[in-house]
Amino acid sequence: MKNLVLFLWKNNFTIVFLLLQVFCFYLIIQNNKYHNAAWYNSSNRVSGDIMSAVSSVTQYLNLKNSNRALADENALLKSMIAALSVDSIPRFRNPDSTGKYIFHSARVVNNSFIRRNNYLTIDKGSLDSIRPEMGVIGPNGIVGQVKDVSPHYATVISLLHKNSRISAGFKNSRFFGSLTWPGMNPREALLSDIARHVKFSKGDTIVTTAYSALFPEGILVGTVKDFEARDGSSFYSITIELSTDFTNLHYVYAVENKHREEIKNLELQSQSNDH
Repeated sequence: MKNLVLFLWKNNFTIVFLLLQVFCFYLIIQNNKYHNAAWYNSSNRVSGDIMSAVSSVTQYLNLKNSNRALADENALLKSMIAALSVDSIPRFRNPDSTGKYIFHSARVVNNSFIRRNNYLTIDKGSLDSIRPEMGVIGPNGIVGQVKDVSPHYATVISLLHKNSRISAGFKNSRFFGSLTWPGMNPREALLSDIARHVKFSKGDTIVTTAYSALFPEGILVGTVKDFEARDGSSFYSITIELSTDFTNLHYVYAVENKHREEIKNLELQSQSNDH
């Protein structure tokens, strides 16, 4: 302790000078828009690079799981190709046969799943045509929605977020509801607004609907795990086991809906005409 005091006393002018320099630097950043923006962009780039490096090491240690996920995805794609054979074309329709959607692959460099509001960071940004409000899917189903974008990175509002709300319904019927995350379990979500007269069973498949501008219709969400209808309620409360494992998510696809702005502007125009 004595040595520490002597060191501080001996170098007090140098320490005070450094503290004043840091304080001046802080004032410049806070009171100058140009320097503030430059500092923000630089810090974001540095933190993004650090997260990317950490993610690379983690993914190297998880090569076995990643390879298994890629094999599962290849199997799924092969099944889809088989379903679109010549004999079945009149009965099946490719969701993207009109070229409405563009898929941008990205790597997850940061991910949270134990908070009430969870986010992901991906290693693609505005320079890679990533924009806010794009849907994000993984090898096994939906993941979330792009929130903020920098030139090289983007943050994603995870499905595991209190403000996440997605239109989803039964694969084998036209009944749909609103999918939300009640918290706690990262493998379960809640499907609401399904009327009590709708017939379904545990294990039924839940997919995205055509009413979502974020995702193509028919993207896997999960399966029915449990359900109940409270006394006096006209709707079921349905627990969905999510197909996406957010605790083991390494690669995703940002979904660009080329008609989204057209739809959005048209709906805004209709709403303004009502006033």
